[in-house]
Amino acid sequence: MKKRKSKIEDQPIGELREISDLLPPPEKLAAVEETVKVTLTVDRGSLEFFKAMADKLGGKYQRMMREVLRGYAQRYAIRKS
Repeated sequence: MKKRKSKIEDQPIGELREISDLLPPPEKLAAVEETVKVTLTVDRGSLEFFKAMADKLGGKYQRMMREVLRGYAQRYAIRKS
């Protein structure tokens, strides 16, 4: 099927207005959190899983592990009212 082009395809629709700051500044893009170095012993299967996923997705396995721990802690943290 051939796609039909609209006659007004490249014309503005409605009133135009300038958006000055669409993106936040770089310092607000990545939250800076205090980190603490620890030594942690994990089972070989878990480590191999995270390393394989990091290779597959092009990330870093330690960062992935930190995100899992952070998510777990946030989910089960007792929230003070």
